[in-house]
Formats: sequence, structure tokens, C-alpha cells
Amino acid sequence: MDVQGVRRNDFGRNLKRMNSGRMKAGQDLVVAGYAGLAGTCILAKARRQELECRFTADYLDELVRYNKPECRNAFSVAESEPAGEGGILKAIWDLSGDYRLGVEFSLRRIPIRQGTIEICELWGLNPYRLYSDGCWLLATDNGGRLVESLKKQGIVAAVIGIVTPGIARVIVDGGEQSFLNRPQPDELDQWVPDWQKRIAQK
Repeated sequence: MDVQGVRRNDFGRNLKRMNSGRMKAGQDLVVAGYAGLAGTCILAKARRQELECRFTADYLDELVRYNKPECRNAFSVAESEPAGEGGILKAIWDLSGDYRLGVEFSLRRIPIRQGTIEICELWGLNPYRLYSDGCWLLATDNGGRLVESLKKQGIVAAVIGIVTPGIARVIVDGGEQSFLNRPQPDELDQWVPDWQKRIAQK
């Protein structure tokens, strides 16, 4: 069955998603780039005064020096999905839903900066539902090889799980299993209501 949307059969290359069946059960799921880092940068700039009560100026300066990773080469992957608004969890939900396939993954394996964790803990935010421009979810036959190729270009990446038969979206951490909930509004909405306007004005 064709599923409308945006399909990317090479890292960074945009095509109309027609569900050609290239993503299949048994493939690895890879996250390239840091989840929530772009959102962390926005928070650090917009709520600077409050954050300076908890963090040093140098620490915050480092956070706002976010540079979106640039991929110099196309990589052969079965499918990919950008983790933008709604974070990496929305990307996982969307991609698996488009293919009507399940996923099994670990949150602990998703690349994330310590600064993102600390700021999210301060305000009770979910870093995996935080704006993640520059972060990608990739499905591939050999996740380890893809991770090594990306790292050679200076792009952090990790295998976080696998594509599974069926439609269950399962989170596995510490021997416990839970199911991924439907996408929620981006966490930035709570603390920077005009964040989309700020991005548009860049």
C-alpha cells in the first residue's frame, strides 16, 4: 500500500515517500545526530536569564554554539526520517507508521548531550520530544557499518534498535518493556511559545 509523505532513501536526500518496501523487519534503527540539541539551543537563548541562576555563562555559551551537522556524502539506507518538531520519538512513530511496521528500541542508546538532559530535568521536559533539527532516524541492513561511516565524518550516531514485524512500537530499557505513545506537542511549546517564529527569523 502506498503511504503519502516524504521519503528519503539516502541520508539527506528528499524524495516523495511511496513506501517502496525498502524498510523491512530485521533492519537496524540508527539515530544520527543528538536528540533535542536544537531545542536545547533555543531554550538556552530564550531563557538565558533564568538558566544563568543554575549554570555558568561559559556552559550556556557552549550550548548555544549549536551547529547542525553536515553530511558530506550520501549513505545507502533503506529509509530515513528527520527528527524535527516533536523530537526523535515523533520521527520513530511517523516512520514506523508509514511502513506499518513495528520497532523495538532503547531510549538509553539515543545520542543526547548532557546539557540537554540537565536543562530538561530543570523544567520537567522530555528530551526525546524536544525539537531535534539535524537529528535523523535511519533504517539500514547494517547499522554498525553505517555508524562507523558517519563517525568518520564527525557525526555522532548509534544503533538504537531494530525494525520488527507487526505494528507494536516497543521501548526496551533495563529489562522492562513499554509502548511508545502517540506524538505529543513539542516540549518547546511550554517554555518558548514563539519558538517556530524564532526559527523562521534566522
